[in-house]
Amino acid sequence: MNLEKKRKVALVTGTSSGFGLLISIELAKAGFYVYATMRDLAQKESLLQLARKEKVEDSLEILQLDVTQPSSIQQAVNHIIDSSGRVNVLVNNAGYAQAGFVEEISLDEWQKQFDTNFFGMVSMIREVVPFMREARSGRIINMSSISGLMGFPALTPYVSSKFALEGFSESLRFELAPFGIHVILVEPGSYQTNIWTKGKRMAGHHNQGKDSPYRPFLDKIEQYIKDSEKSHGDPMEVARKVVQVATRPNPGFRYPIGKGIGLLLLSKNILPWRLREKILLSILK
Repeated sequence: MNLEKKRKVALVTGTSSGFGLLISIELAKAGFYVYATMRDLAQKESLLQLARKEKVEDSLEILQLDVTQPSSIQQAVNHIIDSSGRVNVLVNNAGYAQAGFVEEISLDEWQKQFDTNFFGMVSMIREVVPFMREARSGRIINMSSISGLMGFPALTPYVSSKFALEGFSESLRFELAPFGIHVILVEPGSYQTNIWTKGKRMAGHHNQGKDSPYRPFLDKIEQYIKDSEKSHGDPMEVARKVVQVATRPNPGFRYPIGKGIGLLLLSKNILPWRLREKILLSILK
């Protein structure tokens, strides 16, 4: 396939569901040729069905890519460069949420969380940046979270991976700006996606039995999350925001998005720590 030179190419990770699926479709609708990647190609049917419905199946190619496997990343990127000659936009979306209490999460589980949410992103960028640098243009959009800006109880592995992503992206933006490459953070709040239920990752139930000293706190946090689900936003808002920052002439750096996010960030900046701590700990009581 030889794409016309004026058509931009986007590479998106983690596209089997949630934000990644919708971002892929919206980028295709915006005129991009999209390489939608996922770890397990058996999960591609939802993306294919929506692509057909939106009549963008000819603007989208699904590839196998596991962000925790360097050989998988290299193979996918080589295919894209051989086919299209460029990557104009990289959207690092692959990730999952490992929750639970620190004492009851194994180091192996911590490692897996960072391998996907952080080191997988770093590996993707290292593979793609040389082509963007040579072209002296490009957009790297890292999907962060409000959890990368504020700590929350029982979400420590996920929060830690997103805090790492935030600091990394800030440094990387300075490094790549001289080459015409924009590094961008999109920071969603709570949206109607399956991040907490996918893979049954939520809170590591296999670690926290009835005798766990943390079990009462875990139950209350899970109930709090369940009760707030009705107010979660439409993930299409996030997909459209990604397209917006992928196409605007001079994008900024941070894009927090979601109901109540502005108020949360304002409270972090103006409320004393003791008051913030009291509010958050009230969830556990």
